[in-house]
Amino acid sequence: MLDITNCNLCPRRCGANRTQRAGFCGAGEKVCIALVSLHQWEEPCLVGERGAGTVFFSYCNLRCVYCQNHEISHGGKGQEVSVERLAEIFLEQQAREAATLDLVTPTHYVPQIIAALDMAKERGFHLPVVYNSSGYETVETIEALRGYVDIFLPDLKYMSAESGGEYSAAADYFSNASAAIKKMVEITGPVQFADNGQMTRGVLVRHMVLPGHRHESMELMKWLWENFGRTIQVSLMNQYTPLYKASEHKKINRRLTTFEYESVVDYVLDLGMENVYVQERRSASEEYVPDFNGDGVLQ
Repeated sequence: MLDITNCNLCPRRCGANRTQRAGFCGAGEKVCIALVSLHQWEEPCLVGERGAGTVFFSYCNLRCVYCQNHEISHGGKGQEVSVERLAEIFLEQQAREAATLDLVTPTHYVPQIIAALDMAKERGFHLPVVYNSSGYETVETIEALRGYVDIFLPDLKYMSAESGGEYSAAADYFSNASAAIKKMVEITGPVQFADNGQMTRGVLVRHMVLPGHRHESMELMKWLWENFGRTIQVSLMNQYTPLYKASEHKKINRRLTTFEYESVVDYVLDLGMENVYVQERRSASEEYVPDFNGDGVLQ
């Protein structure tokens, strides 16, 4: 059972009573949100004509040294809302004609999100729900989302304990993310698309190629192909920008080269993967970081 009074929502299993103090992630009892928006920069199958209906949650269970959203993930910038207000936000995104409800970094608020979705559905909510996460999840939390989430959008960041430990303070990243992704695929089944190209169900795995780590990226792509074949969609990202504390880590304190990214793309194609998004070079820019100004959070 998911419980924030002895919090075990993520692999940290910190045991915090979040009604009294914050957990490892920084989150307390109330949901904290930094931005509600119509977002055009998600994968094409998620945004439709109006954009994905993003809800950017504050705090995070990872400590990624290069996080582009560090002011909300680490700094906790945002405003607290009730579960009732969260349900209203979901309905407001639907009224704005968002293509999807895109829950960004939601892991530490899963019990409140489930409650809010129940409330919103009683009032006619019907958008496809996207669970947009770091991939650092427990199987139990993902299982609790069965019947609530239509599309899982996890990262798959690292394979080695060294990378996970140095860059995200999570040496056990791959063991948890790989198990969680298997559970996600079990819940949703193979990817499904509407006639207009919009994704309606399934798992879309994101991987951002890091400087100096192209071989690790290849190993991750091989693992995805061997385990899931064409049943999932993959998004291979080249948008790494050395932000936040990346300057403290020599290997990743630079931009990704064209050769590094294209060598991973070539490897993916050689494997036979077809359901893959690739990015143009111009995607690597700070201009794609949202302005977390609190728009849409409060009435």
